[in-house]
Amino acid sequence: MPRRKRQYKKPWPSDSKYGSPLVGHFIGLIMWNGKKSVAEQIMYDSFDIIHERTKKGGLNTFEQAIKNISPLLELKSRRVGGANYQVPIPVSGDRRQTLAMRWIRDACRKRKGKAMAEKLADELMEASNKTGAAMKKREEVHRMAEANKAFAHFA
Repeated sequence: MPRRKRQYKKPWPSDSKYGSPLVGHFIGLIMWNGKKSVAEQIMYDSFDIIHERTKKGGLNTFEQAIKNISPLLELKSRRVGGANYQVPIPVSGDRRQTLAMRWIRDACRKRKGKAMAEKLADELMEASNKTGAAMKKREEVHRMAEANKAFAHFA
C-alpha cells in the first residue's frame, strides 16, 4: 500500500514564441513571484544574446545544453540496518530534464555582476560546450555515484 497519494503529471504549457514545452518549463522555473512576463523576457533576451554571439539559434543551444547537463545517475539515501547508504540509481527522462534545468538556473543565479539574461546566455553557451558550473555539478553527482557504486545492490 503506497504511503502517498498518486502524483498525476501535468504537462507544462508551451511558450508563446517557440511553441516548445521545454522552454515553457524553463520559463516556469526561472519565474519569481508569479512574474511570468519578466521570466519570458529574460529567456528570449538570452536567446537573442546567444544568436548574436554564436550565430546559432538560441533554442538549439538551449536544447543542446539541457541534453549535455542531464544526469544519468543520482544518489538516493537508503536506510538499511540502522545505517544510511547513498545508493546510485538511474534517472528517468522527466527527472533528468528537471534536474538539468534546475542546475542551470542555480548556476545562473550564483553568477554576479550581470543581468540575468546575460548570465543565462553565458551559462547556456558553456553548457552546450560541456563546460560551466552546471556541468561541474553534473560531473560531481556522477563522481559521487561512481564512488558509491558498491551500495548499488540496496536499490
